[in-house]
Amino acid sequence: MFLSRYLPKSQGNFAIADSSRCCYCLTIEANSGIPMTYDHIQPVSKNGKTSFENLCLACRICNEFKSDATEAVDPLLGETVPLFNPRTQKWSEHFTWGLDGTRVEGLTAVGRGTVARLRMNNPVIIVARGRWVISGWHPPNI
Repeated sequence: MFLSRYLPKSQGNFAIADSSRCCYCLTIEANSGIPMTYDHIQPVSKNGKTSFENLCLACRICNEFKSDATEAVDPLLGETVPLFNPRTQKWSEHFTWGLDGTRVEGLTAVGRGTVARLRMNNPVIIVARGRWVISGWHPPNI
């Protein structure tokens, strides 16, 4: 099924289920000013389906760096681990916010690997998050 055929009926469901934010870094669409993309959690190139259970909202940066990856290397242990799955795992069990609210920190091997693979703490987003913190818009409630 093509994404364009599936989404018109489902777009509202994603906005509600994902709180109009990236399922990986939690960037809120209204803060970024850039529409969220739809990520195939299990990529189509690896036999992933175009279904609600396999799609989630993702910011462009997370989606581009994730690409068709399903695994990452945990920078602490050097082990290959699966990427975080926003449909089957809880964000708060794998990630937390650093003390200043600008950095995503991985709590588990999955979290650390996902942060590294998706470059969730790139310099551009750190600056933006800092501004959002000052404005009281960040970090988002989990």
